[in-house]
Amino acid sequence: MSQLADSDDTTPLLSDDSRDEDYKSRWRSIRVMYFTMFLSSVGFTIVITSLWPYLQKIDDSANASFLGWVVAAYSLGQMLASPIFGLWSNYRPRREPLVCSIVINMSANIYYAYAYLPRTNNKFHILISRAFVGFGAGNVAVVRSYVAGATSLKERTSAMANMSACQALGFILGPALQACLSFIGEHGVTVQVIELQLNMYTAPALLATAFGLINILLVVLVLREHRVDDHGRQIRAINYTSEERDDISEETEETIDQVAVLISNVLFFIVMFIFAVFETIATPLSMDMFAWTRKEAVLYNGIIICSIGFESILVFLVVKMASQRVGDRPVLLAGLAIIFCGFFILLPWGNHYPKIQWADLNNNSLVSWMSKATIASNNSLEPTGCPYEQTWCQYTPAIHLAQYISSDILIGVGYPACNVMSYTLYSKILGPKPQGVYMGWLTASGSGARTLGPIFVSQAYTILGPRWAFSLICGIVVGAIILLSSVYHRLIAFSVRHGRTIE
Repeated sequence: MSQLADSDDTTPLLSDDSRDEDYKSRWRSIRVMYFTMFLSSVGFTIVITSLWPYLQKIDDSANASFLGWVVAAYSLGQMLASPIFGLWSNYRPRREPLVCSIVINMSANIYYAYAYLPRTNNKFHILISRAFVGFGAGNVAVVRSYVAGATSLKERTSAMANMSACQALGFILGPALQACLSFIGEHGVTVQVIELQLNMYTAPALLATAFGLINILLVVLVLREHRVDDHGRQIRAINYTSEERDDISEETEETIDQVAVLISNVLFFIVMFIFAVFETIATPLSMDMFAWTRKEAVLYNGIIICSIGFESILVFLVVKMASQRVGDRPVLLAGLAIIFCGFFILLPWGNHYPKIQWADLNNNSLVSWMSKATIASNNSLEPTGCPYEQTWCQYTPAIHLAQYISSDILIGVGYPACNVMSYTLYSKILGPKPQGVYMGWLTASGSGARTLGPIFVSQAYTILGPRWAFSLICGIVVGAIILLSSVYHRLIAFSVRHGRTIE
């Protein structure tokens, strides 16, 4: 009798051919999710380095504080959309929320490309378009929940690292494409039939729209529903439809550690908040400290961000090996420590001060008659340097280019490690249950961070300067390290917590 039971346990429910086809279909679908994550990343970063110059060009009233709101609008839209798309994906085929979100994203990018057209309030049109681009990017919750549900516990870290690598590749190619398109120039060409100015600011958004169309085709033609348990056995998903085969169904009454879920969301919020601060401030900081023009800032920051992206891909490869040797939690802790070092290095020091931008001053006793005459004779030139209105420019030491690049390198190591470990740990804590809503909340917490981060840094940087802004960030990172250390023992996989597997 016991022999019969053993035989039943090892008998496959499906033929080898069917299981092989299932495996191939599952990984084809996962790769479509990788590509969707890649395009979502491209859609965000392809305009990020040109956003500030575009704002300045089409609306003179836009300032650095408003830039913070524009960058935050993307994340606010994503924060609102993520739980909605996550819930939708739990009960319906994932194609539906994915296609819907991509269509919204494409429409919003076209709107962004035409934001220069209205005669007034152009900056608000950019704000609204970026909010809708972010709303479309809420599909990240669907992507993460799909990959988490379609991989075994053993496959999970590798799959999440691969997805992060695709996200990093998008992070690379976005600014790289923007840097290439910057050679079109600010004026570019005008397509009279559709009243479109094709220039270095609008072309990236239109390219993102074309990528969206490719993404829709892949989702419709290739993506299939798959869900496996922690051991990789196929189970029927709640959003099962008639096109899928009839698999076993698995439900578990064991509870999820809600404290671990909450702490994971808080840690992910902090990681995303820190990176949102970094990506928002890069262009204004470099223009203020290094006296770069708008075009130079777009080009040079595009190259720097592109380099960070390549660095991130190497980090993801190392993270996969490191997590297998030491576990996910030590890698997350090390990543936070490296981010702290990155922002600490960025603190201003020394006796060298930034070049002051005098161009907008009229009757100021600090400016000599000769310098006024020089400015007047060169009024066709774009003013560069740290704006006089930012009073800290006069007494805060300049940040050196070497500091800036060193900080970029360290943050480029710490952030990807923290990012991939945050949602890898989160997906393991949740276990085999459908993760759409939970991933929606994780994405929403990250989007909330990317909403508040740009607003925080644009205000702190404009009013207080880089010394205060980056000191506060260092304090936040230290707080995250203390929080992680205090709940270290609770951040374990669902199956480990319930004694099904040994860590």
